[in-house]
Order: sequence, then structure tokens, then C-alpha cells
Amino acid sequence: MGIYRKVYDFAAKAGSLEGYAYPREKVDISYLPRWSDNLVEQYRGLPPEVREEFQGLCNETLGRTIQSLLPILGEDHEVIEKLKGLVKGKLPSSPNDFTHGR
Repeated sequence: MGIYRKVYDFAAKAGSLEGYAYPREKVDISYLPRWSDNLVEQYRGLPPEVREEFQGLCNETLGRTIQSLLPILGEDHEVIEKLKGLVKGKLPSSPNDFTHGR
């Protein structure tokens, strides 16, 4: 798989997770450990210079995802810790913070 396809695949899955986790009545958390494992694996599989190019956007998308999941999972949940490992810097203030880093 070429690098552009890998980046797109990671971004699509991260964006899908953000949409899935966005605050609502019910979230089936059984999907989250595998989803987060796949994102970590994909992220780490990209060259550092490629990750550096999109890190700010990744921080925003996964940061909002984390903010959505914190009330459900809590700060110490393995999924939260894994996703935080992909975010560099301060988290957005809420799942609705679309101005972070702009």
C-alpha cells in the first residue's frame, strides 16, 4: 500500500471514530479497543516525517474524540490512554472545539 493510501486510511478511520464517539445517547464501547489498536498500529506504521505533516490535524480529530469518550470511559481507560499517545500537545476543550490550533 502506498503512503498516500496509508495516510488516507488512517485519516478516514480517525474521522470515523470521532463521528462514532461524538456525544449521543448510546455508544457501544465494545468496538473501541480494537478501533484504537488499529489506529495506533496505522499511526506508528507511517514514517515520522509523514506524521509530522498531519500531526496538528490528528491532534484536533483525536483530541475531540478523547473529549467525547472521557465521560463514558474515564481518564484511565486503556482506549483513552492509547488515543492520548497519538496526540501531541493540549487537547481541544470539548468535542465541539473545531477552532483548536487555528
